[in-house]
Amino acid sequence: MNKRAATGALTGLALGDALGFPTEFNDVPSILAKFGPWREMELPDPAYVTDDTQMTLALGRGLRTAMERGFLGPRRMERPVREEFVDWYQSPENNRAPGHTCLVACEKLKRPDRPWQEASQIGSKGCGANMRVAPLGLVPQLSDEQRAGAAQLQAALTHGHPTALAASDLTAHAVRLLAQGTEPTGLVGLLRSYAYENRTRYHDQWLGDLWTRGEDPTPTHFISRGWDECLEILDRLRKALRSPSPETDPCLATGAGWTAEEALATGLLCFLLFLDEPVTTLRRAACTSGDSDSIACLAGAFAGAYLGADAWPTEWADRIEYREELLALGALWDA
Repeated sequence: MNKRAATGALTGLALGDALGFPTEFNDVPSILAKFGPWREMELPDPAYVTDDTQMTLALGRGLRTAMERGFLGPRRMERPVREEFVDWYQSPENNRAPGHTCLVACEKLKRPDRPWQEASQIGSKGCGANMRVAPLGLVPQLSDEQRAGAAQLQAALTHGHPTALAASDLTAHAVRLLAQGTEPTGLVGLLRSYAYENRTRYHDQWLGDLWTRGEDPTPTHFISRGWDECLEILDRLRKALRSPSPETDPCLATGAGWTAEEALATGLLCFLLFLDEPVTTLRRAACTSGDSDSIACLAGAFAGAYLGADAWPTEWADRIEYREELLALGALWDA
């Protein structure tokens, strides 16, 4: 990771978040009317981020604490991450239109005597599950099992739907592959293979009895529902890439990104359309009819993981909110 993939991914995530913050909840014609041609969109000044970056940092801090204490396992990870999520929930800076699921779940996570599964919103597969998961693709020295289990656990603390778990696992895996230098043209195929391989695997050590809170007869049935929705959206992504249309709203091809699997696919689409133009990736993702900040933060994480810290213009990177903390975590994981 000598290209400083972690710094690149975290910076890209925050820049995408800040660029998409003013355009979220607007359709494309309204965005173009307000901001002009999408290929010329400028980073707002000041460059404020949303809960997407705030919760990414919360997860990053929780992981750092857990790994300072030793081997990353479910019990060692759950407590500090849970505490960070609750701290975010109670912070006065939590005023950036946070998602309803995160708010409801974090209110319940405040009760440390209750198992976290009681807080998890089993019916929600919102993109809040995976907008924040990038750190798990960037932390070095995790096994595949640790990375997958931890990605699903951090999602499940708030979003308990199996699709939220599978999409978070896939998102972390995509970030990891790109940080390691995987050729992006083969990425969708690798993600489909990963989804098939993991389709019937329930990480009971990490998730406990979460599956019993749904309507499913078995843990396998529960988790495979999530992977099947992810496979379906990856097929839509593959189809969109066969006949790329850079000037068309990406949400029309792979969904508006309010749900976890759509945010993954549409973020990936924006990245894969402009592989060596990371700023264009962010601008395309921010000029979308859906959850623009979450789509753009994921697109930025993918681009930054692939291209490294030098992908981003200095005049943008230097003024992103939470810059020092983003750099500190990036430096820790790049080392």
